[in-house]
Amino acid sequence: AAGISGDGRDPGGSRNPRKRVAILISGRGSNMQALIRAGKDENYPARIVGVISSRTGAEGLELARRQNIPVATNRLGDFAEKDEADREMTRILVGWGVQIVCLAGFMRILSRSFVEQWAGRVINIHPSLLPCYKGLDTHQRVLDAGDRVHGCTVHFVINELDAGATIAQSQVPVLPGDDAQALARRVLEQEHLLYPRALAMVATSMDPDRQGD
Repeated sequence: AAGISGDGRDPGGSRNPRKRVAILISGRGSNMQALIRAGKDENYPARIVGVISSRTGAEGLELARRQNIPVATNRLGDFAEKDEADREMTRILVGWGVQIVCLAGFMRILSRSFVEQWAGRVINIHPSLLPCYKGLDTHQRVLDAGDRVHGCTVHFVINELDAGATIAQSQVPVLPGDDAQALARRVLEQEHLLYPRALAMVATSMDPDRQGD
């Protein structure tokens, strides 16, 4: 079964207009850390109230714990099927009062039922200028194609891979001599700037009473 610590509740309850956000991770969670930093500013329109990892030993879990953010694990191997795992994840999210879910290196395809239940409230960051280069190995594919511009995209999650509506994008030039690793580092730097900005856009445009159900 999933492990969970803390309840993530805000003593201010509904008096606090900042949107309640959970982050789904599978690893070190560098984009998670960028979102947590942004959420510490009381003028930022969202705050991080929980982190769920698909891996028990994910480094990002400990980083979140150190900042007193409730965490949970949700391993597919602990459940009979993906829908059951995602139902448990929804139970945790609802318990935290989550209004927006951010994927940050979450290396698992969400079930159709989860995506439909949270439609318009799940966002993801992808290392390409979508709709170009959906899927994996985007940096090498950009280099192989000889493109001069690369970048990253924050988009809404739908049941088609990397196909939801774009929220925001950031461009990164492809420089002479770049390899996939160098290009990935520069794109990641932009991801850390773009994701908090895109989350703020979603949080400020969302119905203040909308929550998981």
